[in-house]
Amino acid sequence: MTIRLGVVMDPIGAINIKKDSTFAMLLEAQARSWQIQYLEQSDLFLQDGRCFARHRELRLFENSDRWFEWGPENTGPAEMLDVILMRKDPPFDMEYVYTTYLLERAEAAGVLVVNKPRSLRDANEKLFTAWFPQCMPPTLVTRSAARVRDFLSAHGDIVLKPLGGMGGESVFRLRRGDPNTNVAIEILTADETRFAMAQRFIPEIAQGDKRILLIDGEPIPYALARIPAEGETRGNLAAGGTGVGAPLTERDRWICAQVGPVLREKGLMFVGLDVIGDYLTEINVTSPTCIRELDRIYELRISAKLMDTIAASLSRQRARQQD
Repeated sequence: MTIRLGVVMDPIGAINIKKDSTFAMLLEAQARSWQIQYLEQSDLFLQDGRCFARHRELRLFENSDRWFEWGPENTGPAEMLDVILMRKDPPFDMEYVYTTYLLERAEAAGVLVVNKPRSLRDANEKLFTAWFPQCMPPTLVTRSAARVRDFLSAHGDIVLKPLGGMGGESVFRLRRGDPNTNVAIEILTADETRFAMAQRFIPEIAQGDKRILLIDGEPIPYALARIPAEGETRGNLAAGGTGVGAPLTERDRWICAQVGPVLREKGLMFVGLDVIGDYLTEINVTSPTCIRELDRIYELRISAKLMDTIAASLSRQRARQQD
């Protein structure tokens, strides 16, 4: 089956191909002779209720000096594509939300969008953990500085973070009596005009912030434990963390069993869970990473499993449309 695959992503000329999960996905699609079309957010537009796109044919090379070249460019209705991968990185701002509305119109025209646009809006990567309270550490979401201070007083050691960031951006660790407490709260809540999340600090972060990848609700059997750099409390690779492979524990699998069916129901086909110690801390739905690292460590083909799942989903969708 020939598949016309579109990908919405950040500028491809700026990616690091050794780490970029979208690049890994596209290499797998290219190996299957799927037609790959490249889009950025600005290439999408809506006219008379119909989603259109300017897109360029894309060819990829496993070469850090020259990893892509353009083919012909075209503009037309989004349903010229069979599948669109929505892989735009956060921030999850209003432009991102508007993009999901456009992609939802493409979906209505028969395009399979991964991940489902409505669910991208619904499943904030920090807040969505609240749907699984049995998996979470003690957590507070508030604008109130007083509530954050009370939470810190109760737990003694907390992490305070924004609801729309990525890569460990603007994440603060605060201990009881920290002289920077008030300024951190002011920054994160924008003087009590913006919601922020506080979680009890989990000391097992020293053993790594585990990224667990799920495809259609089923976990890859290995996680990438991101170990914080010396002097850091954030394990994110973007914050200098080091990735180490780790087989899933019984607790990891239990968390996946709690979350996986809901992801499948919501059309969230490719998701990354963040687990520290025994606790689920985030559910990454926008552009989860760590495919390339796990593939290298364990000789996996995660993108192949994802493309198999996409192809099967597309086949079922086409069969329903023919009925």
